Amino acid sequence: MSYLLQLCAGLSQGLRYTVGLFCITVVFSLPLGLMMAFLRVSKSRAVRSVTGGYVWLMRGTPLLLQLFFFYFGLTFLPVIGPYLTMGRFEAACLTFVLNYAAYFCEIFRGGLLAVDKGQHEAAKVLGFSRWQTTLRIVIPQMLRVTLPSVTNECITLVKDTALVTAIGVTEILYFAKGAVNRDVNVAAYAVAAAFYLIMTYGLTVLFRALEKKFSF
Repeated sequence: MSYLLQLCAGLSQGLRYTVGLFCITVVFSLPLGLMMAFLRVSKSRAVRSVTGGYVWLMRGTPLLLQLFFFYFGLTFLPVIGPYLTMGRFEAACLTFVLNYAAYFCEIFRGGLLAVDKGQHEAAKVLGFSRWQTTLRIVIPQMLRVTLPSVTNECITLVKDTALVTAIGVTEILYFAKGAVNRDVNVAAYAVAAAFYLIMTYGLTVLFRALEKKFSF
C-alpha cells in the first residue's frame, strides 16, 4: 500500500501538465473550431477551400507527427527557424489546439448544417439581424446537436495528452515510465490508468449533466 501511495504522489507531479494541456486545448480549440466552422459554410468558395484544406491536413496526419514537426521541425526552416523555437509544453499546446480545432470545426459544421433553414427565415421575419440570428438561434441549437460529439472529443483529448511524453513533457505517463524503469514494476502503469479513468469519468458526468440541461 505504501508503494502505491508513493506512486500516486510521484505521478501526481505530472497532473499539472496533463490538466494544463487539456484546459488550454479546450479553451482555445473550441472557439477556433467554431470560427472555422462558420468559414467552412461560408458563401466564398476560396474560404471554404482554404479551411477545408486545413481540416484535411490536420485530421489526415498523426497527432504525434504534428508534435514532432512543431517541436523539432520548425527550427529547421530556413531563415525563420531560429525564431520559431518553443519549449516542450508550449509546442504541445500549439499542436493540440491546432489539431483539435480541426476536429471541432467538423463537429460544429455538422451542427450548423443540422439547423433547419426555416429557422433563419423565421428570424428574418421577426426582424432579427444576422448576428442576432447566429447568437440567439443558430448557435444554441447547434450546441445541443453537437454536445455528444464534443464530449467524445474531450474524452479522447484526455487520453491523447499522454502523447506529449514523446517530446519530453513531464506529464503523468512520463513519470509512470520512469517509475517502471526504476522499480522494474508495472504497477505505475496501473496507477497512471487510474488517473486517466478518473479524469474521463469526471468529464463523462459533467457532460452528461450538460446534455440533460440542454435537452429541450
